[in-house]
Amino acid sequence: MASRAGTVALPQDLVDITALLDAYYDVTPDLSDPAQRVAFGTSGHRGSSLKASFNEGHILAITQAIVEYRAGQGITGPLFLAKDTHGLSEPAQNSALEVLAANGVNVLIDARHGYTPTPALSHAILKYNNEAGPGQPQADGIVVTPSHNPPADGGFKYNPPHGGPADTDATGWIANRANELLENGLRGVKRIPLNDALKADGTGKFDFLSSYVDDLPSVLDLDAIRTAGVRIGADPMGGASVDYWGEIGERHQLDLTVVNPTVDPQWAFMTLDWDEKIRMDCSSPSAMASLIKRMSDSASAGTGAFDVATGNDADADRHGIVTPDGGLMNPNHYLAVAIDYLYRNRTGWNPESVVGKTLVSSSIIDRVAAGLGRKLVEVPVGFKWFVPGLLSGEGAFGGEESAGASFNKRDGSVWTTDKDGILLALLASEITAVTGKSPSQLYKGLTDQFGAPVYARIDAAATREQKAKLGKLSAADVTATTLAGEDITAKLTEAPGNGASIGGLKVVTENAWFAARPSGTEDVYKIYAESFKGADHLKQVQEEAKALVDGVIS
Repeated sequence: MASRAGTVALPQDLVDITALLDAYYDVTPDLSDPAQRVAFGTSGHRGSSLKASFNEGHILAITQAIVEYRAGQGITGPLFLAKDTHGLSEPAQNSALEVLAANGVNVLIDARHGYTPTPALSHAILKYNNEAGPGQPQADGIVVTPSHNPPADGGFKYNPPHGGPADTDATGWIANRANELLENGLRGVKRIPLNDALKADGTGKFDFLSSYVDDLPSVLDLDAIRTAGVRIGADPMGGASVDYWGEIGERHQLDLTVVNPTVDPQWAFMTLDWDEKIRMDCSSPSAMASLIKRMSDSASAGTGAFDVATGNDADADRHGIVTPDGGLMNPNHYLAVAIDYLYRNRTGWNPESVVGKTLVSSSIIDRVAAGLGRKLVEVPVGFKWFVPGLLSGEGAFGGEESAGASFNKRDGSVWTTDKDGILLALLASEITAVTGKSPSQLYKGLTDQFGAPVYARIDAAATREQKAKLGKLSAADVTATTLAGEDITAKLTEAPGNGASIGGLKVVTENAWFAARPSGTEDVYKIYAESFKGADHLKQVQEEAKALVDGVIS
């Protein structure tokens, strides 16, 4: 743990916004450097103008590539365009609009000239396409956000008509075409001045906030929250949900306080994350230190300011849940509680609906699903894998260990196909209202029934060649038969839920497991591990996992 983790940022921690914006327009990427080329991860293209990895040229080329991709796919409806509060998000949105308008694309931007959470964009796409009906022009969208990443970063993500993150076929084509355009000096990119783009016939306005906030009763029991008088503290953490939380409280008459309405592209009010960086990670105790302390202080004083306090990252696709008795909940713990509650209380859902989780999420979810009599579907990392189930209702809940999840409306129809941190944060209040217990108290009940797992993630050094080898392993490459004193029951390089490659390895025993995946940005691989036999056993699992993986990839 770094010495200043959890303390308020100091002036030397803050990004120079002027330098950041100047670099966006002035720096031209060196395409001979792989780090400066367009590359889509699980959540779009990300980088920093200060590192020549997120600059005007990138955005112009990516947007032109998206225009060509959607034309090739026959997508002719409007494109919803949204941004979060990062310093690079507005200039990137402007660059995108200049290209979209020049290409004659019908673009819908926020009617309030404000910020838009990722789930509100997904909701808007799905609502439009549902109302348009089969055979009619379909909408898609772009959200400009690097999610919880530091203030110097920018991000650019494409959501096709299904409303969720684009799959690798789409992002691979878009990235390749964007790099071609960059290599050709942006010849082939159509563009008009921003003022002309704003006045273009195809540029319109859309009220993302009202569309999302007014539809919340279809997915949550807000009446129960209101009637129970649950006191909610909501911290937007300087992100795109800042205006949404106030409107949610006012329009639905909830006892809701927006803890910090400040928007600051430097995020000077933030407490530093574990590595002394400013990072809006609402699942991190260090980044959430201010909200945790506020809840703890009020509980100690007997005032109990809030029954539930919540945080969201910059684009509000992640959630952090703070309770008076448990502090900040581990994301895996809250997912288990949410699944148990929802599948017991959503009578309008398909009774055969499965439980969706990523393969690096806690195995207590497996045990909860079995206790509910529901089938578990385990998929690779990436929320895109939950999209088909959410759309059809066959998988009414999908969740990731990184504090990202969404679930269907009360009647079983789709709400969003991207992660929704606002939704999961409000669900904590519904759970409290309906059960009379906090989510952390309910988790204790689950561990009494299913056991108490210990979970952690560590990094291990690996070269680029070793990471590539890890990503291409087959189960036959692993000859070990035991792990931390238990027989190995499964060696997985494909997700059991859908047969898709996991880009790594997962090894399972009766009471433990580990998964190893190469990092996309650093010379390390990540080891996720869990044990139902305590912290000492978990450490043994981690040590043997590293030795096992190193032996296979060396």
